[in-house]
Amino acid sequence: MPNTVSVAQRTREGSERPEEIKAVPVRRPGRWIAAVIVLWFVAALIKAVVTASGFQWSVVGHYLFDPRVLHGVLTTIYLTVACMAIGIALGVLAAVMRLSPNPILKSVSWFYIWFFRGTPLLVQVLFWYNFAALFPKLSLGIPFGPAFVHESTNSIITPLVAALLSLGLNEGAYMSEIVRSGIIAVDEGQTEAAQSLGLSRIQTMRRIVLPQAMRVIIPPTGNETISMLKNTSLLYVASYVELTYAVTQIYNVTYQVIPLLIVASIWYLVMTSVLYVGQYFIERHYGRGFSRAQRASLLERWLTFRGGAPSIE
Repeated sequence: MPNTVSVAQRTREGSERPEEIKAVPVRRPGRWIAAVIVLWFVAALIKAVVTASGFQWSVVGHYLFDPRVLHGVLTTIYLTVACMAIGIALGVLAAVMRLSPNPILKSVSWFYIWFFRGTPLLVQVLFWYNFAALFPKLSLGIPFGPAFVHESTNSIITPLVAALLSLGLNEGAYMSEIVRSGIIAVDEGQTEAAQSLGLSRIQTMRRIVLPQAMRVIIPPTGNETISMLKNTSLLYVASYVELTYAVTQIYNVTYQVIPLLIVASIWYLVMTSVLYVGQYFIERHYGRGFSRAQRASLLERWLTFRGGAPSIE
């Protein structure tokens, strides 16, 4: 009988739920005041942009898809892809040389990185476009010996080649440090395990180290690609017809400077936005297994930010 009473008493006590906590959200008036001030500035900026006659939006719409502008856009995209390919290849090579135990390879790589990172890109562009003034002819042969091939410098280093050399060599110096940081981030035990299996240094780097280093390399490489897209505008000083030079040719005739600069800015924003999206998906691919946040899609993140749906865990 006592056991029956004690069980009933415990059941009755367990069925009684504690009183719900009445949580009162903390009031933060400062946030709302800051939001109102920001919205006021945004509204004033939009009004100024829309109503100011100097922007001449009708002129912007007229030249936005002009064949000369579109040709400049395509040239800019081509230069970005080609120069980034050169920069990535040189960056990987210079990073491997920098980490090599060979003192000659390490010294050459260090000097290359030091020189091209230490001089302005604009100076490098002008240097390659005026390379013929330094070497009117290029020769191929034995150093300090006879030369077998002679060719005019202007016929070899064309404006396109000068553009690829100036942007590609400069990018290679920066990419080398990015690749080197990614390689260093991989645990040395991975290399030791690969060497114990009989893999050579090149095989270890290609099959073991670099695939793991991509998680560290990809984000800054995406940023470098976006920077490269904008750095192509520096070729304007060498009269190479990319997007900036194309709009310059137009406003030199029409004197409509601001509308044409807006046209160039719109196209740069469109291209960089596409690169942003591509960078996101590449980072998501190589970041699998390292961050739960990267498994959420762009739509899921937007819905989470808006409060419409929880993110995937």
